[in-house]
Amino acid sequence: MSSAVKMPALQAATPKRQSRVSAYTAEFELLLACCSRFSTGHDIGDILDRSLDWQWFLRMARRHGLIPDALEFLSSSKDAPMAALQLLQPAYESNARQALWLSAELVRILHHLKTAGIEALPYKGPVLAELLYGNVARRQFSDLDVLIHPQDLMKAQSALLEIGYTSSLDLSKQQERANLVSGYECTFNSRFGENLLEMQWQILPRFYSIDFDVDGIFDRSVTVRFGEHSIHTICGDDLMIVLCVHAAKHGWEQVSWLCDIAALAGSVDWAVVTARAQQLGVERILAVTFYLAERLLGMTPPPLVENRIRNDRNVEMLAHRILPVLPEATDYDTESLAYFRFMVATRERWQDQARFWWRLAVTPSVGEWSAMRLPSPLFPFYRVVRLARLARRILQPLNH
Repeated sequence: MSSAVKMPALQAATPKRQSRVSAYTAEFELLLACCSRFSTGHDIGDILDRSLDWQWFLRMARRHGLIPDALEFLSSSKDAPMAALQLLQPAYESNARQALWLSAELVRILHHLKTAGIEALPYKGPVLAELLYGNVARRQFSDLDVLIHPQDLMKAQSALLEIGYTSSLDLSKQQERANLVSGYECTFNSRFGENLLEMQWQILPRFYSIDFDVDGIFDRSVTVRFGEHSIHTICGDDLMIVLCVHAAKHGWEQVSWLCDIAALAGSVDWAVVTARAQQLGVERILAVTFYLAERLLGMTPPPLVENRIRNDRNVEMLAHRILPVLPEATDYDTESLAYFRFMVATRERWQDQARFWWRLAVTPSVGEWSAMRLPSPLFPFYRVVRLARLARRILQPLNH
């Protein structure tokens, strides 16, 4: 993982909430202004009067998934310099070509899975772009996410092999069975690139202790238009929770995820969403997400989520760990003790927190199976290997 950053220590919550953050660099302030469709609009004259590093702005826009937003916004501004537009245009065109190709590839994959009798729900990627913005080129994405039933994974692997997709996992039968329980996805490569397709049978790995009812997600799925095709995808109420949880898993490190959630917010039943969030124990995750959307995008949180923000002092504390590091455009170290503690802090129920630590400690995964090959009779000892590897990762920083 490149340029991993450590999460700062937990700070006391800021007593007064503001609509926007004003302590960022000019480049990041401009990037937030490019998301103005979610708020009241911004005068960027003052920002453009400052000395801007346009190469850095491009890197941040790409990192935060906002190339389409940046070009669209600046193209409509009479104050934007031509040099900036000329820098953004090739990046936008490259993203558009990739989006169109992946969209066509998704249709091909779904058709083949349907022919093989496999029920599949694509989400995120081009489907989310079409659903929210009516144009697949309006989002940045580099792969495809498809949810299937866990019992269909082996059949899906065979079907995908027929159209040139090979699994990136090399597991024994015993490991495959264990991975269906503890894991959540299998990535696939093709001659066009690596990790182009993520075939998922759960939303998150088991140790996160957010146990989505996948069968229920399939039962509630909806049919949407995708170009000239009709496809099934996750319904809006479920999708809202899935997107918020996905953002939380990655430390809310990408602003475009907040934009997607803000765009979806007006078309869901918030009574249903909050009820399901309560059932899953992720109300705090929703609250942090919309607190960030308010601070960065100027979006007013839904009333039911606003209640959670007001009544849970941990929401602001968590958000103020995220806000300072967003412009750094780097990935979090998702295997560090700081990350695990942060993930636990996003959960409001002590039972879920305890379950997170327990599952994290004793649930072997691909990392353990790859690190050491044990004969089948010794397979249960992978729990010991897991504990040893986890302890080494956690204690290593303490020895430096």
